[in-house]
Amino acid sequence: MINREWHLLSRPVGWPKPEDFALVETETRAPAEGQVLVRNKYLSVDPYMRGRMSAAKSYTAPFELGKVMQGGAVGEIVESNAEGFAVGVHVLHFGGWREYATIDVKGAVKVDPDLAPLSTYLGVLGMTGLTAYAGLLRTASFKEGDSVFVSGAAGAVGSQVGQIAKLKGASRVIGSAGSDEKVKLLVEEYGFDAAFNYKNGPVGKQLREAAPDGVDVYFDNVGGDHLEAAIGSLNERGRIAICGMISVYNNTEPTPGPKNLGRLIQTRGRIEGFLVGDHYDLQSQFVQEVGAWVASGELKYRETVVEGIENNLEAFLGQLRGDNTGKMIVKL
Repeated sequence: MINREWHLLSRPVGWPKPEDFALVETETRAPAEGQVLVRNKYLSVDPYMRGRMSAAKSYTAPFELGKVMQGGAVGEIVESNAEGFAVGVHVLHFGGWREYATIDVKGAVKVDPDLAPLSTYLGVLGMTGLTAYAGLLRTASFKEGDSVFVSGAAGAVGSQVGQIAKLKGASRVIGSAGSDEKVKLLVEEYGFDAAFNYKNGPVGKQLREAAPDGVDVYFDNVGGDHLEAAIGSLNERGRIAICGMISVYNNTEPTPGPKNLGRLIQTRGRIEGFLVGDHYDLQSQFVQEVGAWVASGELKYRETVVEGIENNLEAFLGQLRGDNTGKMIVKL
């Protein structure tokens, strides 16, 4: 069968450009022992993928030039050479950015489309959901009564962080987003106590107005002026969990750090970065607790779905621009 897949041709400098990529036709490969051939149905695009396009040393290997890129995907097994993984079974794996993937079953997880829509295993019940759960509850050491500020709050991770905080007894949850429509969504649908459009004025000023008593926890998806604003509003013993810094991913010059970092001495505040891969021991607890909230309707989620493998790159660029509300997903 003919397979279409995205290759990285050159390492982007600044914002990725279409000429850095190519949609290539290949032939599918029959599965060897312990492998399956999967027809992908949904692909994930995520901000962390921008880092993998660079050759710089990081926590994960960069994409190889001239080869298919990887990412989260959910699909159906169409050919199997692995015991326990029959044709017709659906699996979550990381052989995305292509229509068909031949993968080792050691890197695949069975998922049930009858329990939840397949796309949710890439978002609210997948890696992004676990990122929100682990980052808030473990890295930021959230406790009942905390006041929480979330940047990128209308995104897949941020929207879940705010709702989990509310469900766990936060005293106040504040979110920032990039449009008035998203601000309205945060307050009216996701239950945030306050939200603001960071494009409408200085973030520090808007945060002080939304959280006059300061914040105990800041969940950072953006970096830059948002991180500086959070440090300025951080209460004593406040905690900051660094999940992402999307505002600086495409910068070509070094980004200066927050000017008020010294305030952490006064507040005895803590900043800690984290990777979801360090917290897979929470997976079963996460699925049980968050799955129940999703099933009951207590935790809501949105998805921005782009149709077609040919639009995979545009979907990726769109979530860097903030075009998505909730998880950005490509449907094949």
